[in-house]
Amino acid sequence: MTELRTDRLLLRRWKDADRTPFAALSADPEVMEQFPAVLTREQSDALVDEIERAFEERGWGLWALEARESGTFLGFTGLKLWTVESRLPFAPAVEVGWRLTRSAWGHGYASEAARAAVAYGFTTLDLHEIVSMTAVTNERSWRVMERIGMTRDPAEDFDHPRVERGHRLERHVLYRIGAPAER
Repeated sequence: MTELRTDRLLLRRWKDADRTPFAALSADPEVMEQFPAVLTREQSDALVDEIERAFEERGWGLWALEARESGTFLGFTGLKLWTVESRLPFAPAVEVGWRLTRSAWGHGYASEAARAAVAYGFTTLDLHEIVSMTAVTNERSWRVMERIGMTRDPAEDFDHPRVERGHRLERHVLYRIGAPAER
């Protein structure tokens, strides 16, 4: 089982005990403000099941994020494979993403964990590029993307095919980072 460690964080496979705090995080309207809707417990559990299937299939994915000192579950950070079937204009690609509980905001955890996930993608998976996307309204995530060295070309902004047309979250930004040897 692949685990990633930073000074303060552990990125690990999911445990059954993570499901309840993840469901609470996914039902929090402030955490989910940049998503079309909060998740029900059933939807949250289905997402954890999907994440775990990715680990079984590929050996990597969206790791559960834990504070090393306290063992507190903070959310997730990791890598997601987008295939052509996603209808996303940049697919196929691997995306770095995160979702953290509100109490974990403002501590640099998203940037710290995302750096570890990106490093894993370049060194272990030998990826040449990693992307990240978010709604244009999500400036908090823009800042994380920029802190980890990603750059945006506004010409690549797009309407997300899974967001209802005309919805305030339909328009998305796309950030990219190339492997260190290719920068």
